[in-house]
Amino acid sequence: MVTDANRRAYEQRYGTAVGSAEAAQIDVGLRQYMLRVYNYMGSGLLLSGIVALLVANTGARDIFFQTSGGAVVGYTGLGLIAVFAPIGLILAMSFGANKMQTSTVQALYWAFVALMGVGLSVALLAYTGVSVARVFFITAISFGGLSLYGYTTKRDLSAFGTFLVMGLIGLLIAGIVNIFLQSTMLHFIYSVVGVLIFAGLTAYDTQSIKNSYFEVQGTSVEDKSAVMGAVRLYLDFINLFMFLLQFLGVRRD
Repeated sequence: MVTDANRRAYEQRYGTAVGSAEAAQIDVGLRQYMLRVYNYMGSGLLLSGIVALLVANTGARDIFFQTSGGAVVGYTGLGLIAVFAPIGLILAMSFGANKMQTSTVQALYWAFVALMGVGLSVALLAYTGVSVARVFFITAISFGGLSLYGYTTKRDLSAFGTFLVMGLIGLLIAGIVNIFLQSTMLHFIYSVVGVLIFAGLTAYDTQSIKNSYFEVQGTSVEDKSAVMGAVRLYLDFINLFMFLLQFLGVRRD
């Protein structure tokens, strides 16, 4: 739906008023754009899941992890590379996407989600398969509702952006601190805040991605923008899933 804010952004960019016919055409383009974002994101989750299952249930586990009694007790050199490489890929896409070909951005995205699957395999080794499947389903339902809200609401969520980013920074600091403190209460608060922050980011990022369409529509960066939008929603989903897993997951004996 073309909101008043979107309409003004479109009129400012093209210097022309938006009539009913133009608005209908914009709506069609917007839906196609968002569908592309969700397709990238969904395909990324699928690839991550396949990689996680393969690593957790085959000999590939020993390539990336040091295990004892089926539990991960450390990482091999290749495992450390696989775990930290996604950070580098995210930075490369975030700061270099405009200078890259669309095919390059897409290739980096597929490499990113594949490597994320290696890290996610740790969850499959730590929690029972039934509980992981249950939490994934809960996450999918929650994410769908939050993203739908972000897409359809007429309320401007941009005011929450700074608050959510500050909360995310605080969350990272709390996580690092608790590595040393090992406080059960701090871990509980950390998990609760994590769920709330990524729930908010899901709605906020969806609206932000929707609004970005009116800036990139019909330009050479539209496809790359869709990929980068998928990265944002993918990370929101994965983080929401991992925090919910800490609450609802059943650990293996």
